[in-house]
Amino acid sequence: MHQEPDFFHNLRQEFADGWRWVERSIVLAYAAAAGLCVVAFTLLSNLAFEWFMRLYHWHGGWAVLLWTPALTAAIVWATRRWAPGAAGSGIPQVMAAQEAALTGAQRSGLVSLRLSIAKIVLAGFGFLAGLSIGREGPSVQVAAGVMHHARRWFGPRTGITGHALLVAGGAAGIAAAFNAPLAGVLFAIEELARKLESRASGLILSAIVLAGLMGVSAFGNLTYFGRIQVTALGWDALLPGLCVALACGVLGGLFAKVMAASLTGAPNRFNRLRERFPIRFAAAGGLVLAAIGLVTEGATFGAGSEAVKHMLAGHAEVPAFFVTLKFIATWLSAWVGAPGGIFAPSLSIGAGIGHNVSLFAGAAIAPALIAMGMAAFLAAVTQAPLTAFIIVMEMVDGHAMVLSLMAAAMLASLVSRMLARPLYGALAQHMLKMALPAPEEAQGGPARQRQ
Repeated sequence: MHQEPDFFHNLRQEFADGWRWVERSIVLAYAAAAGLCVVAFTLLSNLAFEWFMRLYHWHGGWAVLLWTPALTAAIVWATRRWAPGAAGSGIPQVMAAQEAALTGAQRSGLVSLRLSIAKIVLAGFGFLAGLSIGREGPSVQVAAGVMHHARRWFGPRTGITGHALLVAGGAAGIAAAFNAPLAGVLFAIEELARKLESRASGLILSAIVLAGLMGVSAFGNLTYFGRIQVTALGWDALLPGLCVALACGVLGGLFAKVMAASLTGAPNRFNRLRERFPIRFAAAGGLVLAAIGLVTEGATFGAGSEAVKHMLAGHAEVPAFFVTLKFIATWLSAWVGAPGGIFAPSLSIGAGIGHNVSLFAGAAIAPALIAMGMAAFLAAVTQAPLTAFIIVMEMVDGHAMVLSLMAAAMLASLVSRMLARPLYGALAQHMLKMALPAPEEAQGGPARQRQ
């Protein structure tokens, strides 16, 4: 026979261990600090990109042909010199840092408070250079570094593990960057941890929500692309929506495949040049990025939010080949080794795919197809369809597209899995391979054979 819970007995037990409440307070305080760091990073990124656009609009924009290559080379040099763990998105670093076999020093090379500061500064300069990057992936590493710093306050017998803090911090970064706590929770389950530790799950979720509220408090319920107004969809949207989802699945899978091959050092001539002359390679990549930006009249610079707003408004300024050039610009920005994420640029590419299909399907359903493209391409690149669906759903005014967005994200993710491995998982495995010695090296196998 099951006994009913005794409220007063449980209440006394809950407050009997005062140190447990101190630990909880520490975690929540760090969660608030992580959210505020993401807010500061957002403000810095926006200001830096605003300054870049002023430079771009100065005398026809030709100055960027010197500015972008020079600053990109400087960013890569500084990253390799002082903070190599800050390169790239930041999400693979947080995933790799959860490996139990890492030493404290190895984990600090992936996630730490020092790296969080470096990530904010270097990624801010990336926006100042006009690179095709986003701030969501870096926000994951920034918040995870802040949250993991709380581990020093806990003893060995605590129920709050370093793994739990990394998961909470990474998800808090997504929640604060997108002003979407629910997306942060799903990101923690779907991408970072696959499951939450039951002993600390409530505290982790509270930390994610609190960090997300920091972003909402600072910026309101805003996103990169504003609120997307959509109307109820009929059967006439079925075929165009299917085309968008399939196209996003194929292109997103190819994007993930190309990114993994480039960033894991696949043997080819360009990767050998990148390894031998990283600063010159970065400068050359910056020059190509500047040229692409000039060709597209600035549409490929930064996250691509202005281009998406033009698409949603029905303006024709966005070139028809925006998808291809934004694809290349985002890939190059990551390949040169500069700190920066791919979430927001992926949303822009997906929006471009939806926009292109809407040119044939009609303007009436264009906003809906653009929203579906955003969810589908992000899901295909990350192979995290639930997170992609929730992020885009936050941008849609009303619930007319809930099922459409979910179906597009699921289908695109399924197609992508047939073409490429999960991108962040592949990059995290590569980082672990570089950080940890091979089994035979750890056991001294080759050395013993030579003796």
